[in-house]
Amino acid sequence: MGWDAKDVALLKKLWGDGHSAGQIASRLGYSRNAVSAKLKRMGQKRGRKPPTANPRIVSVPKRKAALLAACARPADKVVSPRKPAATQPKEFTKRQLYAMLVDAVRNTG
Repeated sequence: MGWDAKDVALLKKLWGDGHSAGQIASRLGYSRNAVSAKLKRMGQKRGRKPPTANPRIVSVPKRKAALLAACARPADKVVSPRKPAATQPKEFTKRQLYAMLVDAVRNTG
């Protein structure tokens, strides 16, 4: 299937109006790749917007004074609170153990 003059004229018009290659292809009954290849062979390119002469420069918002002051001074060393390590059980003497046993017997009787 070849391109006739009527299809080429419509292709140029639709491309100039800003339609995509897929939209043109569905309207003309060609594949999108066929439309893209024809446009390339014809030297048609999608026009790019020229860079603006006066670009708009957006300034970065200034930091608040409190934030600046907080950043300026050194931070104190922050240590996260940890759970105390498991302590070793206290060792008792034989006399202390015997006294605890006597107290326990008295309280149960």
